[in-house]
Amino acid sequence: MSICWDEQSVTTLYGVGKARESAYARLGVRTVGELLEHYPRAYENRGEVKLLADAPIDARCAVILTVATQPRVHTIRRGMSLLKFRAYDESGSCEITFFNQNYHRDAFPLGATFRFFGKVERTGQRFAMSSPAFEEIAPDSDGSELPPLFPVYPLTEGLSQKQIATNIAMALRLSQTEMEDPLPAEWRQRRGLCTLPYALRQIHMPESMAALRAAKKRLIYDEFLMFALGLAASRRQVKEQIAPVCDKGDLAQLAAQLPYALTGAQQRAIEEIRQDMSRNVPMSRMIVGDVGCGKTICAAAAMLFAVQSGRQAALMVPTEILARQHANELGELFDKLGIRSALLIGATTAAQKKKIKAALSHPDPAERIDVVIGTQALLSEGVAFAAPGLVVTDEQHRFGVNQRATLSERTHFAHLLVMSATPIPRSLALGLYGDLDISRIDEMPPGRQVVQTVVVDDSYRARLDGFITRQVEEGGQVYVVCPAIDGEDVEEGELSLRDVWSDEIPRPAEEKIPLKSALQYTKELSERLPGISIACLHGKMKPAEKDAIMQRFVNGDVKVLVSTTVIEVGVNVPNATLMIIENAERFGLSQLHQLRGRVGRGKRQSFCVLVKGAIKCGENAERRLMTMKHQHDGFEIARQDLVQRGPGDFLRGNADSSIRQSGGIRFRLADQCEDGDFMQAAFDDAKEMLEQDAGLAEYPQLRARMERMFTVDLGVLN
Repeated sequence: MSICWDEQSVTTLYGVGKARESAYARLGVRTVGELLEHYPRAYENRGEVKLLADAPIDARCAVILTVATQPRVHTIRRGMSLLKFRAYDESGSCEITFFNQNYHRDAFPLGATFRFFGKVERTGQRFAMSSPAFEEIAPDSDGSELPPLFPVYPLTEGLSQKQIATNIAMALRLSQTEMEDPLPAEWRQRRGLCTLPYALRQIHMPESMAALRAAKKRLIYDEFLMFALGLAASRRQVKEQIAPVCDKGDLAQLAAQLPYALTGAQQRAIEEIRQDMSRNVPMSRMIVGDVGCGKTICAAAAMLFAVQSGRQAALMVPTEILARQHANELGELFDKLGIRSALLIGATTAAQKKKIKAALSHPDPAERIDVVIGTQALLSEGVAFAAPGLVVTDEQHRFGVNQRATLSERTHFAHLLVMSATPIPRSLALGLYGDLDISRIDEMPPGRQVVQTVVVDDSYRARLDGFITRQVEEGGQVYVVCPAIDGEDVEEGELSLRDVWSDEIPRPAEEKIPLKSALQYTKELSERLPGISIACLHGKMKPAEKDAIMQRFVNGDVKVLVSTTVIEVGVNVPNATLMIIENAERFGLSQLHQLRGRVGRGKRQSFCVLVKGAIKCGENAERRLMTMKHQHDGFEIARQDLVQRGPGDFLRGNADSSIRQSGGIRFRLADQCEDGDFMQAAFDDAKEMLEQDAGLAEYPQLRARMERMFTVDLGVLN
């Protein structure tokens, strides 16, 4: 059987050998299809041309210049040379220099006109450019025929922008002759969508802003459509399995061990779980609730139902430190109830892993482990359950459809309970997690403190340093969240994908607010507050390194943790009393609320300071910050976020990680823009398609694509 064009290895492209294959693999690119989905992170904005005299300082821009002198090579020393010539426009003359690029000597004939792109350096009335990008302009032309946007790709060691662009151009030529659009023409026409070949060509080589917008619209729609269809297939496949009936369990026995009474919302969620688990159809339920609402005790009740019905339960969480926290808190509770539990993580010793695996699969109930708590180590080889009954995953958005399916198969289609700390409105939750029933915990336990929230600008910096110092001196700890790791992702003169929806190409943003960098902030804060232990945490660190820093913060060895939004999903640190969010105007309401939820978990009054990057924000950003200042109900904040920004914010990942993954889908574009309309359209269309043709027999290209992307057989939909 021949291999489909998009499944061919990148090594089929000319110039891609073993070394470049390895480099591409580091970017998650192994096939031609994955290469075409390696979308630009931004575009060089060469369409906004400046005169030399108007060129911005310390920012790249485009200028149109005519060659005035013959290029000459100057040898500085052995192995180093400069190619120099002068070019001019109506406002001045510029010296162009290329380092060790003598092969350009014949590229610039006298009188020829070029569009150069780079930094224009100014010394008095003299201008200079070093190694700019360039394109020749045809005689008697103003350069308007040149493409305005040039792609800028995420890189890794061993790959350059030129290499990736060249390989993508090859992949486009290969695909254009073989690619069939999986979406039938009538569906494209209904939604005003371009063809897939056109979309892929324009996302990489846009002819205009309008073409780029059309491409992005189609590709976002496709991501959501595949997601919606994959959820439907996964849901049908699970519902056809037989699950163990877990109809026993004494909730009163659990409640008697708690130092507080369950809220009405918790009791309602537990009852919904009990009803699901008492049937032989696999439960697929999500508990949705605000930070601190008590989701974990609901999960503990579900595990109790499984164990007291003679079955086993597993709790899977995304990080080792979170697994340890759950093991410590739940282990103590389970011991009182006579339930044997164990912790299984990557750091567990080989001998201990062997012992735990043996106890999980032991045929004698008296020798078995009842509950295992761990990370994705639970999916490792050799982990088997003698009597599986329930699987719980914490922080739902870290685990996709395929991971849940893998865990479900490993546990012979046990009941599934997932938890989300994002208080998503019901309508959106049903759209995003259509394979799960929803239990909402919309009531907070009594005594939960409200985090006092204030909005300030950068002029409050000295007072903020004093507030940090006071919190630490009083025994508290501090989070500082920055939106970037080591600087702005998009450089001056580049157009972010977030800006693609605008009607015109935005000008290079001389007025752009610089983003606070976690690394730079840590350095500066350590210099200003030398007596306080400060550490930095971000998503480019290795998992073990992140866990080690977080553990030091939990232990109190680190007093101030400067981080990116990687701590949005984190452990419980009751001693943390202050959250500072820099460039707060750049975050959505729900994300701000999640970050604020990291504090206010202990007995002391806690605070959240939202720091604006500029004294004056846009109207929408100002409205978001004021909402955060006055509103503390997570579901109301989520509702307002949905109204103000659309569902895109709930799908948006962050600069640290691409974690929002579902089966074979990673939202490469949908997590960077306001895309609620596309999501709703795609989910509506998926529903209609499946109602008309459950197995997608009339849409063979869609079906083939789905079966490659998801580990499900769409034949189960027939």
